[in-house]
Amino acid sequence: MQIREGTARRGAAAARSPMSAMMLAMFATMASFYVAGRLWQDAQNRVYLIKELDRRTGQGQSAISVDDTLKVVACRQQAKRLSSLEMELASAKHEGFVGKYTYEANGTHSGKRPLIVIGIMTSFGRKNYRDAVRKSWLPTGSMLKKLEEEKGIVVRFIVGRSANQGDTLDREIDEENRSTKDFMILDDHIESEEESPKKTKSFFANAAESFDAEFYAKVNDDIYINVDTLSEMLKEHWDKPRVYIGCMKSGEVFSESTHKWYEPDWWKFGDGKTYFRHASGEMFVLSRAVAQFISINKSVLRTYAHDDVSVGSWLIGLAVKHELCVQLCDEQCLPGEEFCENYVRIKIIQNEVYHLRTMRSKYQTGVLKILFSSAIFCGNR
Repeated sequence: MQIREGTARRGAAAARSPMSAMMLAMFATMASFYVAGRLWQDAQNRVYLIKELDRRTGQGQSAISVDDTLKVVACRQQAKRLSSLEMELASAKHEGFVGKYTYEANGTHSGKRPLIVIGIMTSFGRKNYRDAVRKSWLPTGSMLKKLEEEKGIVVRFIVGRSANQGDTLDREIDEENRSTKDFMILDDHIESEEESPKKTKSFFANAAESFDAEFYAKVNDDIYINVDTLSEMLKEHWDKPRVYIGCMKSGEVFSESTHKWYEPDWWKFGDGKTYFRHASGEMFVLSRAVAQFISINKSVLRTYAHDDVSVGSWLIGLAVKHELCVQLCDEQCLPGEEFCENYVRIKIIQNEVYHLRTMRSKYQTGVLKILFSSAIFCGNR
């Protein structure tokens, strides 16, 4: 009897065991569906919230994409590589190695990159000055092209546009340029004496974008330049990555609005009211890296009342080497003076043939100031 009861209990337990397992499996399946549904719902909610946030903030995409991040990383790697190469170059120079210059022994240009782009600042109504420059030191026609190809020296007259674009002033410049082909016309600049600092900034920005040269120079249209001596001087600086060459000076900041050299932002230069060291605006030279810096940051570089002070302000916080060249200094304006305003200029005479003969005569006797006409002295400042 006991044997039969035990057998019955084992049979009932065996019948209940598959039932329990099936119920457990069903419960686990339902729980899995529930959890998956909640996770999917949460994911959908997050997507909706992100889209809604983008819509309300006006951002359709992340501030920094993956591509932008990769570009930043690549730039940092290139910067490290460049720093390493500069250190290797400095070490090689210290050991006596000399780099191969892009000019051959006979003075001809052997590389594709121009040595220098010279921008002659001119304006409307100064055709006599431009003609005098063309008849003195700047070649024209095929000789201008030869200067670029053989010497690597690109020279352009720099002028903006009239406030009334397309008027007689603009048409005269366009007509002159069609004949001489020696202009760089700044379409983004309105020609005005008060806007000369912005014009200088626009020149360097456009020149750096148009020509991949070693150097860029700003010069006034009443200056004579010996391009051969200029080339020789630049050979001493071509391998310097960031250089600023000119007649380094400083001077008083004038706060009187009636003064010729009035500086509206005089209060920014401190209680001493003295300008920092900068190159005289008559002529100065920037290396390629410095000109490219101006081109990249032109929209955020502010200008002061004078173009030479403006350029100096852009470079004062950079790792730029200031080079003092005495040959770029006026006879009456040497470093150390408080302020210089009496520059010797080329006087334009109506009879241009007589003017050319007179200028050459003064050049030979040393009466007229001729930039880069004799020995050059450049030193750190």
